[in-house]
Amino acid sequence: MKLTLKSIATASVSLLVGLSMGLLINTSAQEEKVYELRTYTATEGNLEKLHSRFRDHTTRIFNKHGMKVVGYWTPMSEEEAGDTLIYILEHHSQQSASASWQAFGADPEWQEVAAASNAQGPILGDIKRKYMVATDYSPMK
Repeated sequence: MKLTLKSIATASVSLLVGLSMGLLINTSAQEEKVYELRTYTATEGNLEKLHSRFRDHTTRIFNKHGMKVVGYWTPMSEEEAGDTLIYILEHHSQQSASASWQAFGADPEWQEVAAASNAQGPILGDIKRKYMVATDYSPMK
């Protein structure tokens, strides 16, 4: 009888450990780093104002809300060079990206900065966004 109870207890513990590991692995997969590619098109004549806003305020506020800037770029093509800013953010997960953007948008400092930079009219005409995960062969993995 003792042997049977011991076997059942051992099997139960093994099952629990196995299930816990499965949940841990599943949770890790859901928490994969997410990269966000954003392309901003400034309204006519306002690209430098957009650069200033990012340089002087936005990057710092991103950091405050857990948004890691990978880099900023401007296109070299003539048709985009005068009005386009491209950047990539790194997030811990899709869920953290959503939470960070929500907190960023509600941040009183950001709201003040946005209002001041748009005081003479909107400086942004269009925003495009893509969320991405690194491939298994990416140097970022």
